[in-house]
Amino acid sequence: MNDAEFAEQWQLVNTPLGEEWSGRARYAAAMWFHKRGDMDAETLEVYRICSRLDSADPLPIIRDRGVGEHWLKRMEEGKRG
Repeated sequence: MNDAEFAEQWQLVNTPLGEEWSGRARYAAAMWFHKRGDMDAETLEVYRICSRLDSADPLPIIRDRGVGEHWLKRMEEGKRG
């Protein structure tokens, strides 16, 4: 794994809410994390749903759906690796 690429994707998946195109940036990064096995399909689907809604926070939706427990823990702890 390339540390620089990981850092870039981590930054993108944490793009602040409300910035123009931020939902799409978070979704693109989520696809990257899904592809490497860090995120399940149900969690990725939430990022897809939120991709056109720049102000929508996917994390509460993931929690409400009862999916992505590992991903939520990782995000809440701010884990990069």
